Amino acid sequence: MISKFLTRFFALETAGGLVMLGAAGLALFLANSPWSQEYQDSIAPVRPFVKDVLMVLFFFQVGLELNRETKEGFLRYRHQIIMPLMAAVGGMVVPALVFLQITKGMPELASGWAIPAATDIAFALCILGLVGKGVPPAAKVFLLALAIFDDLGAILVVALFYSKGVVPASLLVGAGIIGLLALLNARGVKAISPYIILGIALWFCLHHGGVHTTVAGVVVGLLVPMRVDSFSPAENTLGILHPWVSYLILPVFAFVSAGVDVRGLGLDDLTHPLPLGIALALFFGKQVGIMGTAWVLVRCGLAALPEATRWRHLYGISILAGIGFTMSLFIGDLAFAGSWRESIVFGVLAGSLLSSIWGFVVLAGAGGAGPQGSR
Repeated sequence: MISKFLTRFFALETAGGLVMLGAAGLALFLANSPWSQEYQDSIAPVRPFVKDVLMVLFFFQVGLELNRETKEGFLRYRHQIIMPLMAAVGGMVVPALVFLQITKGMPELASGWAIPAATDIAFALCILGLVGKGVPPAAKVFLLALAIFDDLGAILVVALFYSKGVVPASLLVGAGIIGLLALLNARGVKAISPYIILGIALWFCLHHGGVHTTVAGVVVGLLVPMRVDSFSPAENTLGILHPWVSYLILPVFAFVSAGVDVRGLGLDDLTHPLPLGIALALFFGKQVGIMGTAWVLVRCGLAALPEATRWRHLYGISILAGIGFTMSLFIGDLAFAGSWRESIVFGVLAGSLLSSIWGFVVLAGAGGAGPQGSR
């Protein structure tokens, strides 16, 4: 059975995904309309604020959710961690290899290898919502765990590979702030305000130190003491933050990121190695990496299929993991510093759309849940 929290979480993410989908559709419409220039001029000044400030709140939520699930949720049990963790690793490595293979003749594109790394859980849950009750609850939890580990891996990638002009002194101060956060956690300080204040200070240190500021959000989210009850400040903060992220921050990000003018694109543009590599890495790389890893784990006896889940359910989930909208666009912007933007957006949208359609077809035809261990 899924807990009441996860039921609320899935409902909120699904509804938020619909709002984000509407925002992305509106952006595409405006970018390809007579008001295209007005749209581009209006979003250009706010895009850095969205990327460096608003998205920090999204990553703060990711940190809080990961914190909660490792303390009180499904990630506290070792046997529930192995499958989604290893599948997430496979779902990051194989797409990166696919992308590098397709773009190997253009070394200037190699920095985009991480674009197809992460799953957009909101959009993926939207498709699951359209499928209805044909997907067993444990398979939905598997998708959530997979997306969490995907996000964590993408965050590590951002911190390690997309940090530029590192200033050691600022990072040393930032390390001291993280130490203070850990001390507050160890002392059991439950008030949220000290963590927020130190988190803002950490944001400035990382911003000046050359590490992307979204890392600050995750660090603070992981170090806030989490106790799942109605009196927990961290729990209350997550409850307050989640709707704002789902209904405002991510739709705003979609609105300022997805609007590209495709009216002048020709066949050569559409088959360029960059958009082609992103699209195929998301669509083929994700499903091969996740499904292949899961198959090896089960056949070797290292893990079992989620409760009442068939292989077709797991295959459908692995396809939906190729919906990489939010993190893919975010990493793409970091990888190429604003250049190649139209190609990146087109590749992400193409790969995500293919994954959405095929994932829906597979899951809609999967039927009801089968018995545990059904092969």
